[in-house]
Amino acid sequence: MAIFPQTRARTSAPHSAAVRLPSLQYLGPNWYATVMGTAIVASAGAALPVHVPGLRAACTVVWALAAVLLVAVLAARAGHWSAHRDQARAHLLDPAVAPFYGCLSMALLAVGGSTMVVGRDVLGDRAALAVDVVLYSAGTAIGLTVAVAIPYLMVVRHRPAPGTASPVWLLPVVPPMVSAALGPLLVPELPSGQWQEAMLLACYAMFGLSLLATLVMLPLIFARLVHHGPLPLALTPTLFLVLGPLGQSTTAVGQLANVAPGAIGAPYASALGAFAVLYGVPVMGFALLWLALAASMVVRAARGGMTFSMTWWGFTFPVGTCVTGAAGLARHTGLTAFTWLAVALYVLLVTAWAVAGVRTLRGLFSGALLAAPQAPQPVTVRTT
Repeated sequence: MAIFPQTRARTSAPHSAAVRLPSLQYLGPNWYATVMGTAIVASAGAALPVHVPGLRAACTVVWALAAVLLVAVLAARAGHWSAHRDQARAHLLDPAVAPFYGCLSMALLAVGGSTMVVGRDVLGDRAALAVDVVLYSAGTAIGLTVAVAIPYLMVVRHRPAPGTASPVWLLPVVPPMVSAALGPLLVPELPSGQWQEAMLLACYAMFGLSLLATLVMLPLIFARLVHHGPLPLALTPTLFLVLGPLGQSTTAVGQLANVAPGAIGAPYASALGAFAVLYGVPVMGFALLWLALAASMVVRAARGGMTFSMTWWGFTFPVGTCVTGAAGLARHTGLTAFTWLAVALYVLLVTAWAVAGVRTLRGLFSGALLAAPQAPQPVTVRTT
């Protein structure tokens, strides 16, 4: 029912009904994925290198929905920490749950970025800039903290068993890449000279931080698949999470190349423009390979009885980063093929978002998504 296996924490003496909030007890950090997946629909739609009548207005509506979702999930998570601190601490110490704290950073960054891209149509330039500065600063600070804290906990406290590597492990190290991709929106707003150059190079540093950490973890994830077989049905959609750092890094180098000429001198500006293509095209090729592999595994899992869970939100944000990456390559290369790739991926994104959204609303209204985790079924051993 949740995107991760829940941990039953030891609870202290029962509190009154006014203090305990049963509906929030099992609400984990994975719920920020709904915010990320919604915000990327708005940002990716605005990034498409084609003009579709009414698309800009639709993206603005989706941005507003993402902003409302962010406020709602932040409030719900604050209630969770306030009323169910035992469960919240258990989440941090659970190797299956702790990586999802990276989603908080990416939710803040995604809404901030979409505010600058489409929200400014409603708020105006100054208000949109103020919102993005706050959300970008908070999201980046949290993302850098999580990128260190969660791997640290994995080493000293979690100690995951061999063969348990999962694409979920990428979630703590992807936020700096999101910061690198969205930082270029703020570069032109800074004073020229040292400020802009420092921001540009800081984004490249976060790009490298996230990329190298991803390259460390990807072999572990693929080795787990090869040596231990497919993921459990409920976790199969998390294979799409691998697309996140691939698409987001392609987006990042393209966006950074766009603002480089005004922030850094020659010959670096032109070199960074060439790097956007030389890096982006091969990585997009690998992203399409992984998309085909992950989709095949999802089809297999669906035939095996996979039912809806919050992991289905993994179909949204990672695909959205591939949309923005392909759109950036279309602009840098002028190739129509990348334009059609971006459009095709956006159709996939919107379809996945609509399905995940409808199924999530259904689960909320039924109470299934916020219910307590089911206890393991007892095993009966027959003796002869």
